[in-house]
Amino acid sequence: MTELSAFNILKDAASKWPESIAIYDDEKMTFEELFRASLELSAKLKNEGIGPKMSVGVMSKNSRQFIIGIFAVIGTGATVMPMSHQLKGVEIEEIISEGGLHGIMDELSGVKPLDEMHYITTEDSKFRFGLIERNRDKPFATHVDNPAFMRFTSGTTGKSKGVIISHKSAVERIDAANKLLNLGPDDTVVWVLPIAYHFVVSILLYVKYGASIAIVKDFMPQNIVSITEKYNGTLLYASPMQIRLLSSIKEEAHLKSLKMVVSTSTGISVDVCEQFYKRFNIPVSQAYGIIEIGLPIINHTKSKEAPEAVGYPLPDYDVQILDDDNNPISDGEVGHLAIKGPGMFDAYLNPPVLKEKILKNGYFLTADFASKSPDGLITVEGRMKSVINVSGNKVFPEEVESLLETFRGVRLARISGIPHPLMGQIVQAEIVLEDGTNLDIEEVLTFCRKRLSTFKIPQKVVIVDSLPLTKTGKIKRN
Repeated sequence: MTELSAFNILKDAASKWPESIAIYDDEKMTFEELFRASLELSAKLKNEGIGPKMSVGVMSKNSRQFIIGIFAVIGTGATVMPMSHQLKGVEIEEIISEGGLHGIMDELSGVKPLDEMHYITTEDSKFRFGLIERNRDKPFATHVDNPAFMRFTSGTTGKSKGVIISHKSAVERIDAANKLLNLGPDDTVVWVLPIAYHFVVSILLYVKYGASIAIVKDFMPQNIVSITEKYNGTLLYASPMQIRLLSSIKEEAHLKSLKMVVSTSTGISVDVCEQFYKRFNIPVSQAYGIIEIGLPIINHTKSKEAPEAVGYPLPDYDVQILDDDNNPISDGEVGHLAIKGPGMFDAYLNPPVLKEKILKNGYFLTADFASKSPDGLITVEGRMKSVINVSGNKVFPEEVESLLETFRGVRLARISGIPHPLMGQIVQAEIVLEDGTNLDIEEVLTFCRKRLSTFKIPQKVVIVDSLPLTKTGKIKRN
């Protein structure tokens, strides 16, 4: 396997299917055009000093530019970190510090990521770019061999951790996933999820196997239907919110070209699956994806009979349900979900810990409780920790709580998710005030809007007299 195997995936695709469409966006882009655009931008980044043992963030909305930018960074030998265009300045600064970024490329997001930036322009792309001088002499992830991608976890086990995936691991996990998905040059994937949080076992996989990517710029159901029908989409990869919206669309819609609908990012209700099937006669297949492993479980054979299940392990993966002492438990009992298979993450970034120190007998212990039927069907029963899922975007309560507690008059804050029929969950804030103080809730929300991504901002704020604490002074979660 060559050192830049993730970039060579694009090069090989351009060789195999040069005139085939890689991306349907505002315009069509072939695999050859995507490769040439990425190669040209990569050369410009090399001229800026980017190369191996460095890491670069790429910020953009869902677009061909995002994909070009990510491949361009990989092509320099640097590690890429896809970043949401919704990030605010405080969040960007935290990523720079925690992730040790050496530079950021930005396709004109709402917030300028760095004070000093200049334009890098090619025939097919235009990015702002800036180097981060304070990290210049700090090599990235020296404990990992040939890193390609880095992304932060959802923080379900506490503070989010930077997960590093090598070129080798990235290729292993996409090959394992496609043994079930079986995508090829005749397929078109209708893409609506944030590329910032879904790239390796999705965009990279589609490119390797020659499938076209039809990008939907927003999650309006009419646009999803229009793109699907216009480009004869065969796979829809969406969040529960988007599937719910499609189920209730008033306009005429058929989606007859779809062969498979996959729901990921958070659990989907049985009601939504049934509504979608009733409307379109297509079952919704839940999938269990996790940044440390990839896509090890998909409900591909019982999506109609048991839509609440995340499915069966893919051929190369082994799944066990364990008790608190890491011993396997009986079928039907609820325990800790543990997974073993190809494409495992290589290490955490900070503090630097190799996966071998994390795995238990080769298994990765997830932050979820699950059960297994006698025939091996996996159902996730609940989250071990408190991560909140807002329309497929993950909110870490500790982050919002820490911010709220810096606001004048706030003594204590607790963030929780409350059910929402469309978005899955919304963020609720419970606030304890300092004695003798009052709080203007609109001022608090304005404070949050300036510092947090939109989906992290509390939709409901409740003033309470007190919050329950553990013996060590930590907030008890609902």
